[in-house]
Amino acid sequence: MEIEILISLFVFAFCAGAIDAAVGGGGLIQIPAIMNAMPQLSPATVFGTNKLSSICGTASAAWSFVRKVKLRWKLLAVIASCAFISSFAGAACVAMIPKEVLRPFVLIMLIVIAIYTFSKKQFGQVHIRQELTPKILMLAAVGSLLIGFYDGIFGPGTGSFFIFYFIRYLKADFIHASALSKVANLTTNLAALSFFAPTGHVLFQIGLMMAVANVLGSLVGVRAALKYGSGFIRILFLILVSLLICRLAYQTFFP
Repeated sequence: MEIEILISLFVFAFCAGAIDAAVGGGGLIQIPAIMNAMPQLSPATVFGTNKLSSICGTASAAWSFVRKVKLRWKLLAVIASCAFISSFAGAACVAMIPKEVLRPFVLIMLIVIAIYTFSKKQFGQVHIRQELTPKILMLAAVGSLLIGFYDGIFGPGTGSFFIFYFIRYLKADFIHASALSKVANLTTNLAALSFFAPTGHVLFQIGLMMAVANVLGSLVGVRAALKYGSGFIRILFLILVSLLICRLAYQTFFP
């Protein structure tokens, strides 16, 4: 492979890691980059290679957040286990539900999320530490199961859905919601990779090279998120959701 292509993939993976660490959505950058660099690859190999790269960056971001942001292990355990199980189930069902059926519903949900977040200026600005009652743990489990299944079967916007859900129902601010979403996303990526790797749909040399860049980018993204706080993440979140809406709208109306 030409050195120019490898350099471009490294740069795109770095940018994807930085954005994904703060608000998710690294796949918006990384997947098109892989497809453009290697158009001969099957979609499964593109997604599998992307997962290998992004899982390293997500793990790095999750570890950085867990060290810097005070999270409760019981809540993390519920979110991680439910997200992994449901994502694995979603990946197993991926051939049963056409993506063309899901896309319009996801588009509508993202538009609602964008309007809600934009209209409520204080949304996600204050973290309310709640007691881990059965109700709170149930809300965490239900959200992780639903969004984890969605990530396994479709995927775009998973990080945004996790962040919105944790703010709306667990009363987290953007910093804590981003931290929780990284842990959840790490487990959903593990579940997906466990499907792609055994079937040979992962280019390990390319994926590991991009993983290094993704990790470096994630360190920058986490540092920026922690330095500039919830207001900064809110702006990035709205930008990312807007880009997701544009992408899905284009795919829906111009297939």
